[in-house]
Amino acid sequence: MQFDESFQLPLHHRVIFSAALLDPSNRVLRDVLAGSGARRAIAFVDAGVESAHPQGARALQAWFHAQASAGHMLPDLCSVDVVPGGEGAKNDSTVVDQVIAATERHSIDRRSFVIAIGGGAMLDAVGLGATLAHRGVRLVRIPTTTLAMDDAAMGVKNGINRFGKKNYVGAFAVPWAVLCDETYLETLSSRDFRAGFSEAVKIACLRDPSLLTQMERDAARIAARDIRVSMPTIVRCAQLHLEHITRGGDPFELREARPLDFGHWSAHKLESLSGFTIPHGEAVSIGIALDCAYAQRIGLLQEDDAVRVTACLRALSLPTWHPLLENIDGLLRGLEDFREHLGGVLTITQLTAIGASVDVHEMDAAVLRAAVRSLAP
Repeated sequence: MQFDESFQLPLHHRVIFSAALLDPSNRVLRDVLAGSGARRAIAFVDAGVESAHPQGARALQAWFHAQASAGHMLPDLCSVDVVPGGEGAKNDSTVVDQVIAATERHSIDRRSFVIAIGGGAMLDAVGLGATLAHRGVRLVRIPTTTLAMDDAAMGVKNGINRFGKKNYVGAFAVPWAVLCDETYLETLSSRDFRAGFSEAVKIACLRDPSLLTQMERDAARIAARDIRVSMPTIVRCAQLHLEHITRGGDPFELREARPLDFGHWSAHKLESLSGFTIPHGEAVSIGIALDCAYAQRIGLLQEDDAVRVTACLRALSLPTWHPLLENIDGLLRGLEDFREHLGGVLTITQLTAIGASVDVHEMDAAVLRAAVRSLAP
């Protein structure tokens, strides 16, 4: 006897861009939390954010106090803990365990909230803890970097690194809300600010040629941190990522193709080969340049398009080379890692034109070496 039933879940992915989120007069966070039936909330703040915004944890506590004083019925904020940020937050289970322990200590149930304020790596680790506790506690992500706002926080993935492999342990869960506050970008280093735009180049190459044209035109101003031209690019990039996740038909990656990982197979390996000293955004920039050079050499991509993408990355002050690219054997192991992560069949997205792509299922080592050599300074 056999029973087979297909079903769908009514998932809702809410993303809001705002500024001065913790200003008592700003209603965004209040509207997200109000009427949820939640009794409690706990929060975690990225140590980098706390350092750049002294009293950051207290600012969140003050916001909750101000809302209560004004008579708004919101969950009680039970604790605000500062946790490590950057890729170090994902290299072991410390942050995940801290989140799970806090949910137990403060009697956080499945209708309560975990609020995470930080960069993409920290959001991944805190999110995994929230996903595992009670098989899922409501998560509010407040991304604080360009990379987190235009890409990482838009996803439904949470995870940490294990065995020297990127995101080896993780789970899928749709956040209750993603609230992007452009104010946090003001205190980023210029390097971190620019790094997030590699994901914008990626999604433009895949989905929106006009966005690539816009970034080519505005590259100098983006690299100089002109927020007036940077924010529309960040918002559009976030929108494109969100649309792919919610409308692409495979949010939990049950199939093998992952087009939004264009440029990522080598990026993930470069990160691990460097001991995660190469930031993710910079590794993605290098990975995009490498894939474009490879696609050109196998006849998929016109030389003009490959040159155009690489030139845009460089105009944004993003790297397209690292000496670790010369470790071809290491890169090839990255292909095997990627194959295993996808589920058995190697599937790499390669551009055929700006705005068009195709999946390939093998990569030639000799051609890869030639592509690497073409990027060398």
